[in-house]
Amino acid sequence: MEEPKNLEVVMGLIMHSGNAKSFGMEAVQAAKEGNFKQSIQRLEEANEELVKAHHAQTGLLTQEASGEKFEVTLLMVHAQDHLMNAITFLDLVKELIDVYKKVNVPD
Repeated sequence: MEEPKNLEVVMGLIMHSGNAKSFGMEAVQAAKEGNFKQSIQRLEEANEELVKAHHAQTGLLTQEASGEKFEVTLLMVHAQDHLMNAITFLDLVKELIDVYKKVNVPD
């Protein structure tokens, strides 16, 4: 059975990764509407959430590196999947914002 401390960290990883992805989607929507100031603001919020998710992940990695063993559960794998998807998605969001800027802003 997973320790409550690790469960809290894993849930934080899922939550912050999901928040990052949601802010990323809001950034794309704002760029699509030509509101680049709001788009950049949402992207910054997404990055802040991504940092929080990375901190949660680093905590788990540090525990393991220091010799603390714990069972790898499906929930932990799910959390890692959320983080990796959020990272990939935010990379794509940045590219889409650049495209919208080129489409919406005359040379």
